[in-house]
Amino acid sequence: METEPKKSKGWCWWILVLAIAAMVVASATLTIWSNGRHSKVSSVPGRPGKIAENYADALKIAIQFFDIQKSGKLVNNKIDWRGDSGLEDGREEMLDLSKGMYDAGDHMKFGFPMAFTATVLSWAILEYGDHMKAVKQLGNAQASLKWITDYLINAHPSPNLLYIQVGDPELDHECWERPEAMTEKRPVTQVNTSFPGTEVAAETAAAMASASLVFKKINSSYSNLLLKHAQQLFTFADTYRGSYSVSIPQVQPYYNSTGYGDELLWAASWLFHATRDESYLRYVTLQNGDAFARWGTPTWFSWDDKLAGTQVLLSRVNFFDTTEISDGENIGLQMYRKTAEAVICGLLPDSPTATSSRTDSGLIWVTEWNPLQHSVASAFLAVIYSDYMLTSKTETLYCSGKHYKPADLRKFAISQTEYVLGNNPMNMCYLVGHGSNYPQYVHHRGASIPVDAETGCHDGFKWLESLDPNPNLAVGALVGGPFLNETYIDSRNNTMQGEPSTYNSALLVGLLSGLLTSSSVVSSFS
Repeated sequence: METEPKKSKGWCWWILVLAIAAMVVASATLTIWSNGRHSKVSSVPGRPGKIAENYADALKIAIQFFDIQKSGKLVNNKIDWRGDSGLEDGREEMLDLSKGMYDAGDHMKFGFPMAFTATVLSWAILEYGDHMKAVKQLGNAQASLKWITDYLINAHPSPNLLYIQVGDPELDHECWERPEAMTEKRPVTQVNTSFPGTEVAAETAAAMASASLVFKKINSSYSNLLLKHAQQLFTFADTYRGSYSVSIPQVQPYYNSTGYGDELLWAASWLFHATRDESYLRYVTLQNGDAFARWGTPTWFSWDDKLAGTQVLLSRVNFFDTTEISDGENIGLQMYRKTAEAVICGLLPDSPTATSSRTDSGLIWVTEWNPLQHSVASAFLAVIYSDYMLTSKTETLYCSGKHYKPADLRKFAISQTEYVLGNNPMNMCYLVGHGSNYPQYVHHRGASIPVDAETGCHDGFKWLESLDPNPNLAVGALVGGPFLNETYIDSRNNTMQGEPSTYNSALLVGLLSGLLTSSSVVSSFS
């Protein structure tokens, strides 16, 4: 849990600002120190080029997992073994929380990772919507996003109240049943002024702010509604600071938060993009950067830690839009960009600062539980940053004396993607439904139980223990991935390696969308 930051910045911050300001004044243009020399390229790719068919096919498959995870009254249902479920969710509080998505292989709706799924999916659409459109997947991505944001709107009935969970995980995990057959109680959980949840409220604000940009040109009234909720939620999160893991200890075994500072910066960054309100930029630089940003320290992007994503997202502002930004804020932006570059330099395998957190075959590997989250997230950030370099005509990234081009960042992202799609010691594609060799025993209730089964909560466990492959294909599921020794045990009881999640899928959709063709990114989301 992060401690309450002071509102004043203290002498250390101002000394730092003055010192950096002196450096800025001494140079003709603002530059990033130490690693920050950047040369320019003469041209930038324009519209989407030739499509990489393998990545296009993988994207079409990956995006289908969101349809598998949908709760509620299904519209234009594309999954023949799925049906309506969770129709009574929220009814006890006079709310309609029937939509949203089950986060993984169970039937829980955890608001924290669901909101992160929406934020990442929005980011992918904003950066690479033209790529998605080129392979006719943009509409599917937008529809999946809206299924989540419809739920998030209903989960926020008043400014300082947010419902962050549907279902009791203890009860849920005592059952093995199809979502359409659920009969157990599904209580709802909330954060409020007495029991705050800064990280989940801020992540939900980030989801709504980013989604407001996605829908701005196609549904302006919906976009405005999302932005209103985002601003209210950010104020709630910032005013009533406290970790939801402390307020609601029951979440700790499932999605325990390690702190809320990163979500506050992440949400404010998205609100700046959505509103162009300078107060949000001041928030992440002059007011709270020193408290929460951990400048100069690389971190791993995930559902729990948004710092690396925030640093790349704010680098976008430094790359493309520093006009009418104060010197102090510009200095803060440069510090975010410097840290983003430290993250990227750590990912490149032959960089002097390359991380050792990888397998012998080069896969980024940080934790044994769901390791592909970090692999795919890292590759997603790398491909985005490479495209920022290309679009801004920045030719070179310097990493402790060694220089790299945008193509080097893209090469790293491709290496991670190829590993996921089967170029690995197991010759296993970890994306279900792609190729011919993928997991057959995915830890997923709905996929493991025949549609015509009459089993319920308790007797349904015979399907968990069955030695037969899943009768229903969890198409698009990205499983947890290999152990450090690059082995994978395809067992339905192997939740560590074999359970998929919506946030894994959102990251993969973003990565594949970035790689399936080449083009410049837009200089401004708005």
